[in-house]
Amino acid sequence: MDVTHEVVNQPEPLADYNLFEGNQGLRAALKLNAPDLDTAELAALGASLGSSEMQTHARLANTHPPQLHSHDRFGRRVDQVEFHPSYHALMAAATGAGLHGTPWARKGPSPHVARAAAFMLFTELEPSVLCPISMTYAVTPALRGNAAIYADWGPKLANRSYDPALKLWRDKAGLTMGMGMTEKQGGSDVRANTTQAAADGQDGWGQRFLVTGHKWFFSAPMCDGFLILAQAPAGLTCFFLPRVLPDGSLNAIRIQRLKDKLGNKANASSEVEFHQAQAWLVGDEGRGIPQILEMGTMTRLDCALGTSGLMRQALSIALNHTAQRQAFGKRLIDQPLMRNVLADLALESEAATMLAIRLARAFDRAGDAHESVMARLLTPIAKFWICKRGSHFAQEAMECLGGNGYVEEGGEGIMARIYREMPLNSIWEGAGNIMALDLLRALRKADVAAALAHELAPAKGAHPALDRLVAALPARVEEMASELEARRLAQDVALAVQAALLYQAAPSAVFAAFCDSRLAGNWGQAFGTLGAGTDFDTIITRAMPR
Repeated sequence: MDVTHEVVNQPEPLADYNLFEGNQGLRAALKLNAPDLDTAELAALGASLGSSEMQTHARLANTHPPQLHSHDRFGRRVDQVEFHPSYHALMAAATGAGLHGTPWARKGPSPHVARAAAFMLFTELEPSVLCPISMTYAVTPALRGNAAIYADWGPKLANRSYDPALKLWRDKAGLTMGMGMTEKQGGSDVRANTTQAAADGQDGWGQRFLVTGHKWFFSAPMCDGFLILAQAPAGLTCFFLPRVLPDGSLNAIRIQRLKDKLGNKANASSEVEFHQAQAWLVGDEGRGIPQILEMGTMTRLDCALGTSGLMRQALSIALNHTAQRQAFGKRLIDQPLMRNVLADLALESEAATMLAIRLARAFDRAGDAHESVMARLLTPIAKFWICKRGSHFAQEAMECLGGNGYVEEGGEGIMARIYREMPLNSIWEGAGNIMALDLLRALRKADVAAALAHELAPAKGAHPALDRLVAALPARVEEMASELEARRLAQDVALAVQAALLYQAAPSAVFAAFCDSRLAGNWGQAFGTLGAGTDFDTIITRAMPR
């Protein structure tokens, strides 16, 4: 028989490898920010998440998205979302790794940093399921505003068990939480919310209300409970809304439809209506905005972590492909222009990782005055800058694969998922302008200039371009740049902090190339425009995933 189709020069997919062991940038960031952290659990997680088995679960969860069943076959209202079994396998893995509650249950050094690193590793596998995971992480401390509810729910929100069944909280080993804040008429302007809460007496969980209204984005509608905002007599207020009421009946939450999103396909995001749904007061009436801002700080950390993880996975796939694919007589990774692109992406990825993990360190040291200021300052900056860089990064990484990266199937089809996912973290929990405004608010609340100077001091004298930027920042910070200049200030602070972190934790070749390109202007308007004097060998070798 004639052989008419022989497959050659097609790379083997990146599978069955350890996501943690091969990530030198992440390991360096952990050594800098949490030197006493035992990374054995991260290494085990990295091996699991890099397996072909888990990659298959990620593919299937996206190929078979959730389905809404508003009624059962007899016409009774059920408001349930059905997921593919692979979604549940991924959720079990994420909760088993403690991504939803490690800092609230873990003893030992740097629990937020440990959880952040694990969150980044899981994002490389599949980010969609991390929406309910991230919200559970963020709402748990806010739930302490109602001591009775927290006593019942808190331990199970931190438990490393996953039970997707829709049943009473006390009958489950582990619980998850979602949020319902935005409405169709307001978006980020939650003060425009129209959902109403009317007092309905008291019980063992405190003040009970009946809630009537809607939520335009109600993510992870199959969570066990939610924190929502509604208008109470004293103003916008935070409430706890369980799916199943204490008597075992379903709460009056009507799922109208699931969102048809660009990406994030495995996760269910919904529109809902409340028809006198029962909810309980959390915190003080009329103090909903400060509470939601506190929760938003944590979910914004996860946005920075998530985009950093997606960057790393896109880079790893690009490196794996170009190390095997031949063109014009040699491997793509040996072609000078491709080396420039790959090194440039590697710089961006490691800088994002450094900044995201640095932010997580601030959460571990909440009692430290300097760290409190840095948490307030770096949260909007990291969310803004890292997430803004994500989509451009994914497009360039996809181009390294050519047409193979644009198709949906196979191991390299992950690149298409990454590309669709990248805009989400930039939009969710406050888009770029919201982050820039949040930065301006942070500048008014503390001596940020002094804290920033202290943060950047270790890199003083290391590179002239960094020294020039650092020298100019205090005046710009103290002047509290106008709204028109807030994005530029966020960018420049992010770059300065990234450079200082790279100086402390990365090889000199990485630091020098980052400063030469991002700060000194020896760079173009696209990835792959590093100067000819860059140490490409060191940067690319450091970034290789295996």
